[in-house]
Amino acid sequence: MTTPDPRPVVQIDIISDVVCPWCIVGFRQLDLALKQENVLARLRWHPFELNPAMPPEGQNLREHIMEKYGTTAEQSQQARDRLTQLGAELGFAFNFDDDSRMVNTFAAHQLLDWAESQGRQHPLKLALFQAYFTNQKDVSQTDILLDTVTAAGLDADVARSALESGAHVATVRQKQEFWTSRGISGVPSMVFGGKYLLTGAQGTDTYAQVLQRCLAEAA
Repeated sequence: MTTPDPRPVVQIDIISDVVCPWCIVGFRQLDLALKQENVLARLRWHPFELNPAMPPEGQNLREHIMEKYGTTAEQSQQARDRLTQLGAELGFAFNFDDDSRMVNTFAAHQLLDWAESQGRQHPLKLALFQAYFTNQKDVSQTDILLDTVTAAGLDADVARSALESGAHVATVRQKQEFWTSRGISGVPSMVFGGKYLLTGAQGTDTYAQVLQRCLAEAA
């Protein structure tokens, strides 16, 4: 008989996109805070598309960032260098290069919705971050998505059926609308205990403070 884990549990909802570097940075910071505070998370990932109109062929990442945010090539490189260093400090590898591309993520979000019903949403989310940022894979492509599904311990054939049937299209759209209608316009956005919202990658110390507040209120 398994002994129940005595650690307290906090519900954490994370609204994010799999092509958002700050989303994996924020999660890694959160994970450190959970370990630091000896707290478990009941974690749920929710869909957000940074670029819902991105065409199937995608766009060169540097060109996309410069076009969308008005940054220079130098500023873009500085941002990449900062993310690469921060990722390394958190145990995550960002492997940007001149051919890195921004891609459409709607299919990925459909599979994440499906994976939630299989109890494997979190492993798939992390596998998608690694596929895109570390392995430089195009996570808009079905074959890449199915390889990632397998890496996350899920059945690729069932995943393909879920994707081809369009069974999760409406659900994903509804979830996106739910969060945007409540003012979520950027990611990561994390909701702690259904009560406290933090946007952006806020750092381990800030996450630890919110966890402490949630625990104090639940005591």
